Amino acid sequence: MNHPEVDIVAIRQKLLALEVSLREESIESAASRETVVLDQTSVGRLSRMDALQGQAMAKAEEQRRQMTIKRISGALQRIEQENFGECIECGEWIGAKRLTWDPLALKCIECAE
Repeated sequence: MNHPEVDIVAIRQKLLALEVSLREESIESAASRETVVLDQTSVGRLSRMDALQGQAMAKAEEQRRQMTIKRISGALQRIEQENFGECIECGEWIGAKRLTWDPLALKCIECAE
């Protein structure tokens, strides 16, 4: 049984909307993660370092996006398996307000500390 005090339909919609948003961001930022190619004769070393740093930051952001997408997939799977809202550590219900604010939460407050 899913958490009895949480609007599962609203949570599912929130998760799906977040997933779509993250996938769109991933597509839009693909160019910033591509290999940095600069002509050394016309661009200084600092400009190349800035470009490489920007690329590294874009790659790190993409990794965070992909991890969040995996967490969303897990939350949607828990909804389908009807165990959404159970703490993965103690098995008690995660607080309804906590789940509404962060539907990706896996642990209750006590176990998360």
